[in-house]
Amino acid sequence: MYESQYVETEYLTPLRAPIADLAGIGPRLAGLLGRLVGGGTVRDVLFHLPVDFLDRRPTPSIREAVPGGVATLRIYVVRHEAPVKTGQPHRVVIGDGSGFAEIVLYHAARLAQFPVGAALIVSGKVEMFADRLVMPHPDYVLPVAQEQKFPWIEPVWPLSAGITPRVMRLAALAALAALARVPALPEWHDASILGRRGWPGFAAALRALHAPVVVPDAGPAERLAYDELLARQIALAMVRGRRRRRPGRALTGDGRLRRAALARFGLTPTPAQAQALAEIDADLAAPHRMLRLLQGDVGSGKTLVALLAMLRAVEAGAQAALMAPTEILAKQHHALFSRLCPVPVALLTGGVKGSARAAVLRGLADGGIKIVIGTHAIFQKQVEFFDLGLAVIDEQHRFGVEQRLSLGAKGEATDLLVMTATPIPRTLLLTQYGEMDTSRITEKPAGRQKITTTMHRLAELPKVEAAIARAVAGGGRVYWVCPLVAESEILDITATEFRFAQLRERFGDIVALAHGRQESLARDSALADFAAGHCKILVATTVIEVGVDVREANVMVIEHAERFGLAQLHQLRGRVGRGDAKSFCLLLHDDKLAAGSRQRLDVLRRTEDGFLIADEDFRLRGAGDYLGTKQSGLPGYLLADAERHEDLLTMARQDAVMFLQRDPQLETARGRAIRVLLNLFDQRDAIQTVQAG
Repeated sequence: MYESQYVETEYLTPLRAPIADLAGIGPRLAGLLGRLVGGGTVRDVLFHLPVDFLDRRPTPSIREAVPGGVATLRIYVVRHEAPVKTGQPHRVVIGDGSGFAEIVLYHAARLAQFPVGAALIVSGKVEMFADRLVMPHPDYVLPVAQEQKFPWIEPVWPLSAGITPRVMRLAALAALAALARVPALPEWHDASILGRRGWPGFAAALRALHAPVVVPDAGPAERLAYDELLARQIALAMVRGRRRRRPGRALTGDGRLRRAALARFGLTPTPAQAQALAEIDADLAAPHRMLRLLQGDVGSGKTLVALLAMLRAVEAGAQAALMAPTEILAKQHHALFSRLCPVPVALLTGGVKGSARAAVLRGLADGGIKIVIGTHAIFQKQVEFFDLGLAVIDEQHRFGVEQRLSLGAKGEATDLLVMTATPIPRTLLLTQYGEMDTSRITEKPAGRQKITTTMHRLAELPKVEAAIARAVAGGGRVYWVCPLVAESEILDITATEFRFAQLRERFGDIVALAHGRQESLARDSALADFAAGHCKILVATTVIEVGVDVREANVMVIEHAERFGLAQLHQLRGRVGRGDAKSFCLLLHDDKLAAGSRQRLDVLRRTEDGFLIADEDFRLRGAGDYLGTKQSGLPGYLLADAERHEDLLTMARQDAVMFLQRDPQLETARGRAIRVLLNLFDQRDAIQTVQAG
């Protein structure tokens, strides 16, 4: 039996039990709880952590209780007072020697909790009403004799419809009881980390949060977040190691094609480009498959790096393919590659049909075509390669995992290079792309212009129009980006079509329109007219965000900039500053701009560093908003939070790397404990790697 199977059976079986097995939780509540906690097991209940704690320990006398707050009173029941009129509440008069107060109950059934003469502990919010202290519907009522059962420190859990605090507390305590039946868990953290941080054990951390006897400090939650981060980082490191052991082939060349391409290019690669290329070359020359993420800030020249990498594969006798997300971008890459490449470059998109398409397919199959640029058409079933050595995917976030894998599967031991011009926040890089090796191009090539970024209220629109009139008169070209295509009844945002009509009325036929709902022929024609200079102002949506390269464009106007993410604004701004003219980006925003939106736009105004912008955007918006979802914490994580636990993420990555260097098969005592951790957090890829040896 595999060790991990033993661990699963001996240690974690009670935590894998369904929620319905918990004492006091039937099938109906189990279903509601499962939706709340995001899973159907006892472990999922344990990992649904409180977000706050209510301290009920202050026990003032009735005379000392402060109206408007929560008080816990030790009282005796004096009498019941029935309502005088229908619809009025029942009242229970209570006392404690310092004075009298009233319990207000709208449900007569609760009167049974208050026998006359009983000594009780009651807790809830207190208020003043008609010169008397009242407590409407107490949260807790308990006989003084059962004081040990009173929740003096009450966790506050996130709740949903059908799950009350009482039900959640019942489930959490039952889950802790199940945890107590688990054999003593081995400690998977290094003792020095626990000592330095003052962290409790795993089970103790869960007890401190779900059943606290004092308001817990940050330690228990940090400990559990680090458990999850370490599990993920070890899993990523093991999967990365397994990938490196997969058979590949060495792709080396003599440099002749590269030298010819660089001679045509006319410029020397920047040090950052050279460094990235050296890292890619090392992967290509290695006997394992490459899976590398190339991050290049806007205008950093990552396409040149990709071209030189593809020529290395061709020099080695193999084929290379580049897949772009749109036909426009694929055509632009094809034009650039055709100009620089000393070997023919084919284009394969949905628009390539008939005999032209057949010729490309034939050339890829017999090896006559060495380099192909295209869209998703490249990985379709009927496309066969003679020997695909390197696959490059541009703007990788626009493709699904299956699409990326489909292209990589077109060859034997194909190396894969994925690229993005959207800088990825450091935190996401470590958590979402941890299985990839990463290269960054952090400097711009020579000739890229600094872009002056300014902020303007929409009320200043006439001044902005006057400014672009001057820019056009001086030979410049202007992008004007709007967030919507047509007028919306819901959002009061000037639409692209409305702005196009308004600007055309003022500037005439030098204004063109491009958006995603147009027929592709009309949109491509507008983009081509702008590139050729037949029109000077292009009103567009974010279809121009990537891949549009017009050197003469030197003004970018972004309307309702507060509606865009910082990373997207940075991408849009990168469409200008590519030629010799001084360039500007004008951020038009609502006249009443929220403080948070102003803070974000001010980041863009202060810096052109895309990596800094990405990190700041992630910090300001959080993981959920950054990825277009509304969850909190890190994407795909249960316990870890991007902002609060960023230092723990770095620590977990370092710990994972160092530990696996010492114990790659998890055979030591700590290694066996880490197998438990991996099972606990469902890291099945890593578990399979261990089982496979």
